Amino acid sequence: MTGPKPWNVVHTECVADCRVFDVLARHSQRGEGGPCFTFFSIDSASWVNVVARTAAGELVMIRQFRHGKGGDVLEIPGGMIDPGEEPEVAAARELLEETGYRGRLRLIGEVNPNPALFTNRLYTFVAEECERVAEVANDAVEETQVELVDPRALPERIRAGEVDHALVLTALYWLQLHEQR
Repeated sequence: MTGPKPWNVVHTECVADCRVFDVLARHSQRGEGGPCFTFFSIDSASWVNVVARTAAGELVMIRQFRHGKGGDVLEIPGGMIDPGEEPEVAAARELLEETGYRGRLRLIGEVNPNPALFTNRLYTFVAEECERVAEVANDAVEETQVELVDPRALPERIRAGEVDHALVLTALYWLQLHEQR
């Protein structure tokens, strides 16, 4: 079975620099000499997220304000990978900054957040045996509050819509797959 015909990118231009991502216009054609169409994508640094668990088995989660939702969101720690930074280093940094916790990290999954729009990758880590070793170290545009969550209560919190971040749900599924091995 062969896949769909690829598109040839004739020209790419940045149409918006939004600080944490660029919006690209890709002028593309299918095959040689066909008509050109413009497709838009979001070009961003790759991201990490961390499913962190204490020695007692609690999930180390954070609550923070998200501008897209216009309200608080319960999620797991994560963020952008800095230029030249390895995903595992970024995961450890984000976990420490957003929660004050540190743990033993292992990569458990990698996905494209939305291949219709995004050019980046999301790396999901599990952090085991997490311990609080520092205060939360938010910057001027972020405020996170740590919540330790009993994993047995998580399904109901998801059903109730308290945890509704798609990338967090993806990470929790990666954890489930990881634990089934």
